[in-house]
Amino acid sequence: MKNIKLILATVLLLSTVACKKFLDVTPSNSADANKAVQTPRDAQIIINGIMNQMTDASYYGRNFIMYADAKGGDMAVFSMGRGLDALYTFNHSVNNNNYSGFWSQIYFCILETNYLLEQIAKLEAAGATGFNISKGQALTARALMYFDLVRLYGKPYTQDKTSYGVPIVLTRLGFDAKPLRASVDDVYKQIVKDLTDAAPLLPKTRSDGYINYYANKAIAARVYLNMDDKPAALTAAKEVIAATGIYSLYTNANWVNSWSSQFGSESIFELKVNPLENDLGTGSLGVYQRNKGVGTTSALGFFYASTGFLSTLNAGGNTDIRRGIMARDETSASRLGSCYKYSGGIPDGNSSSSKMPGDKSTNNNTAVNIKVIRLSEMYLIAAEAALPTDALAAVGYLNAIRGRNPSLLPATVATINADMILEERSKELYGEGHRFFDMMRLNKSITYNDEFGGLTVSQRTKTIDRTFYKTILPISQGEINANPGIKAQQNPQY
Repeated sequence: MKNIKLILATVLLLSTVACKKFLDVTPSNSADANKAVQTPRDAQIIINGIMNQMTDASYYGRNFIMYADAKGGDMAVFSMGRGLDALYTFNHSVNNNNYSGFWSQIYFCILETNYLLEQIAKLEAAGATGFNISKGQALTARALMYFDLVRLYGKPYTQDKTSYGVPIVLTRLGFDAKPLRASVDDVYKQIVKDLTDAAPLLPKTRSDGYINYYANKAIAARVYLNMDDKPAALTAAKEVIAATGIYSLYTNANWVNSWSSQFGSESIFELKVNPLENDLGTGSLGVYQRNKGVGTTSALGFFYASTGFLSTLNAGGNTDIRRGIMARDETSASRLGSCYKYSGGIPDGNSSSSKMPGDKSTNNNTAVNIKVIRLSEMYLIAAEAALPTDALAAVGYLNAIRGRNPSLLPATVATINADMILEERSKELYGEGHRFFDMMRLNKSITYNDEFGGLTVSQRTKTIDRTFYKTILPISQGEINANPGIKAQQNPQY
């Protein structure tokens, strides 16, 4: 398995021979940050490569999003042995099912980002100009990467910010470097610094497929909410919501169809998925979340909506428009447990055809881009952040999303509460990689629908909370072998 030491050595080698994945691609898509950056266009090519690497199966391309959904209680497993089962069962150890690909892939992306920032700094010191946008994008991307890492390997900020987070690597290091873990608090401080430094460098215009000013602010809203800094989260979310000439909520009439195309009116940041380049085929998010019998017969890791989630989604008489992206699962024709967001919509009216309605290709398994941040989330963050001090404002933000089920009574100042907002986050953001992190930061217990598949799970109890040690991942044995000092910083009980 890869580790930081190995990654450092690998990237140094890549600087010479350019042999790692996107570094082999023609310069129109990517290039070696260590030697190829001479102009702002060169820097943007490196950004393209970093964005491409973020769609790897071990990151946003599949596993990171599936991590939060499989563990969050809104998804369940109907049978075992299809893939990623260990996420649902928490069958993690130092040597097995440690998902060290998160560590290696995200640190690879961070190191490429660091090299780009170093090259830009050298050029600017020599008098070059025009690199602000690329610098702002790189800093914001690095902030997002560290935010993702610290939530995988560190305790929630609201639980124990003094506990171990992840190593902070911001500069070029030698191949034999052995960085140790910083505290969760220090990692968050670095995340906030990167976001703050980046914001004024970024354009306040749409930058489809790239990070702009509003993507930076949207990430900041997420970060501050996880820090329980509600005033800062509200300020950041409101700024994105106020960009009405750039983004707007999907109407009830167009919400379902929004999943069939890229860069919709709610899309603040999408990672591009290009046919024949970074589509994961039958290993994609689209396949993992939809019916095993529709579009493919291969036995991968198909996850279906839990019974509890479907009860919530179906409340009020089956009128929630978000049911339109759900289709039958393999258990029955009436149970709409399969999610087709990343298939671009239900294929051919829910037939057994493999024709997907996404904009990439009718036969592409990842039919749409990876939608990292949508405007809906900003409304829900604003609602949660405003609630303690301005319930009326919170009501307005929540009802903008709650109205996607016309049968539900609108929230009022008298009825709104934090659980109502959390429930709406569950329905709106299902399948997009949020639920587990929400439950952990809010110190909620999770009860798993094991009986749906008739499963007996020995690696966890049916109900867990964040005191369960496996809610954070172990540092893998491969990383410990390469960096012995980090063994003393292993997560508790592993």
